[in-house]
Amino acid sequence: MKRLALAALLLGAATCTVIPVVQAADYSFDLSEIEPKPYEISGFVEAKAEHFSLRPGAALYPLTFSGQPRRTELDRTTLGFELAGKYKHDTLTAYARVNGNVAHDAFNAGSSGNLLEGGLRVSPSEGLSFDLGKQVQRWGKGYAWNPVAFFERPKDPNDPTVSREGFVMASADWVKAMSGTLAAIGFTPVLLPATTDINSDYGTLGKDNVGARLYLLAADTDIDLLWAAEGSRPQRVGLDFSRNIGSNLELHGEWARAISTSRRVLAADGSVRTDTLNADSWLLGARYITEREVTWIAELYRNGAGYDDTQLSTFYSQLSDAYAPGGTAAAQARMQSLAQSGYGRANPGRHYAYLRASAKDPFDWLYVTPALTAIINLDDHSWQLTPEISYTGWQNVELRARAVMLFGDKLSEFGEKAAARRYELLLRMYY
Repeated sequence: MKRLALAALLLGAATCTVIPVVQAADYSFDLSEIEPKPYEISGFVEAKAEHFSLRPGAALYPLTFSGQPRRTELDRTTLGFELAGKYKHDTLTAYARVNGNVAHDAFNAGSSGNLLEGGLRVSPSEGLSFDLGKQVQRWGKGYAWNPVAFFERPKDPNDPTVSREGFVMASADWVKAMSGTLAAIGFTPVLLPATTDINSDYGTLGKDNVGARLYLLAADTDIDLLWAAEGSRPQRVGLDFSRNIGSNLELHGEWARAISTSRRVLAADGSVRTDTLNADSWLLGARYITEREVTWIAELYRNGAGYDDTQLSTFYSQLSDAYAPGGTAAAQARMQSLAQSGYGRANPGRHYAYLRASAKDPFDWLYVTPALTAIINLDDHSWQLTPEISYTGWQNVELRARAVMLFGDKLSEFGEKAAARRYELLLRMYY
């Protein structure tokens, strides 16, 4: 828009110089037509159909479909939307992002809605802003996982780009450009309260959680130093980096330490102990784009608070026993508690590998992008494979088909998930 305005001004000046007898009114234009609007609205509506091939005998089945009869197939349809809006007046910006959906399957039917982000931002000067409201900080450089995301809900490695719900917090952001090897510096302090009414799922209630990020652009490398004080969660420190090596290769990494964090561990004899440890988590990754525009993303991830293959197999074995004929309500309640404390997370293991390849317009198929993603538990050798293909040839419309296929031995992570296969067809319309 700025280039358009400059071109119009130059054209008007040149015209007045060459033909001065023409009245300026003949070449006037309305500045309001080229000035940015004070508001922005965007979003999408979507329809999704899913088919699940279930594993009634898998250890996690009774937790995933609690209280439901066992079955081998499940179909689900979902209608959803996401709406984002922003209004700016002088130094004040109001913003919000909401979503909602209506879903139906053989087990459940219902609707839900949620405020993902929403609040006020004040920008008193260039490079300085203050935010109050529900925010997603987006700390970290990893694609599938972010060990340094201290004030965020975790990504879904199956769909890392999907919108996430934020936490209510106050934050500031200051950035200053510089000359020399250190080209830019930034600072972001954060205050996140946890009460029964605000951020009740963040951790221990009745705490004010304080943290900060120091950003440096040094020697063409993005670097973040991150810290979160002890509060609802243990004290954490971390760093991340990202650097382009040439025009086609980018390297990134993260490291985080949770100081004196606790972890519940189930022993083979059925006893449960609580370990206190300094949990070191890290991620190393690369993104490479070939001459044929095939994008490769590879990452190695260590979850410092995760469980090794023996600990996971012990949990899956005793979980199956708790829900087998003769299992007691007390045993089931104990296993549910352990699942909530860590064993039931999306990726509860210790070591993972992630690999994704996507090709833009292969074989001159315009607007077509096929992709293949693999997630591997390196300890128990179970894995997940996701082939997909999307088409964007219609304006503001995306059509995507994909399958999520899980492989693994009994008592392995991906071998004990409730669904062995999931097939999905998505139609999304942007506005």
